[in-house]
Amino acid sequence: MEAVATPRITCAYLNSYVGRNVIIVGKVIQLRGEEAIIDADGNITAHLNRDAHLLAGNGAQIIGKVNPDLSIKVLSSLDLGTGVDYNLANTVVEISHQHRDIFAYD
Repeated sequence: MEAVATPRITCAYLNSYVGRNVIIVGKVIQLRGEEAIIDADGNITAHLNRDAHLLAGNGAQIIGKVNPDLSIKVLSSLDLGTGVDYNLANTVVEISHQHRDIFAYD
């Protein structure tokens, strides 16, 4: 079986990954039922699954599929707590997109 890349992105890259799985690290701004607003260098609506246990104000890592409306269908999520360096997370995204040949992107 061929390996499939799951790129790390921020809000700015959503348009480029519609229909693909991605990884997003951001701050949970708001929880509304089965939806969350995640700030990942811009607000992203995440449609949570039943296994999601996120807390408003905490960081989160989301793995999910980008929908045509640029929301995310969450496949898995991880609460990262309060000690997240969002600048570092955004820098990792930028470097991985600047040096695509090093990372396993299509």
